[in-house]
Amino acid sequence: MTTSIHVTALDSVVNVNSLFTLAVFIGLTWNPYDSSSTLISPGSQCFPNAKIAEDLIRFHVYSFSSFLFSSLVALALKQAIKISKSHAFNVHISFQGSEFLEHVNVNKTLLRIGMLVSGAGSVAGCVFLMLALVNVVQIKVGTLASGSGHAFAAVVPLVILVPLALLIYVCVGLYAFTR
Repeated sequence: MTTSIHVTALDSVVNVNSLFTLAVFIGLTWNPYDSSSTLISPGSQCFPNAKIAEDLIRFHVYSFSSFLFSSLVALALKQAIKISKSHAFNVHISFQGSEFLEHVNVNKTLLRIGMLVSGAGSVAGCVFLMLALVNVVQIKVGTLASGSGHAFAAVVPLVILVPLALLIYVCVGLYAFTR
């Protein structure tokens, strides 16, 4: 089994999750009731209610915890690979192109399950972040329930492109999972 590829994949998951976690953390510091940051007047029928602001915070927290969970699982797997590398006497190193590929005996099933769980945490974090962004749009330009055209114009690409990207991510991940 080529573990350097797995370590690289785990590094990528941690790096992307870190960026998303930072974005979510910054989003948590934003005050949804700041009147200077909204484009709708408080008396309008499109003005968001308190539930939308509560959902915004809730989805940010869910997203933050999902990304953090995914990163911690990925880091634990990476550490387990490094520990098995330091305790293994039969590390095989082969030269392929310009890269060294390290082969370490690790529990393949456990590694796959861990990577699957980490990927699921990233997907959940993206879904929650998308839902939080839908609420940000409703707070900024008007609720979807009121039929705000600006809200629909912002939300429709979001709810099409993010699930499409997640579908591609899941399909490629499952393809790699079976190899």
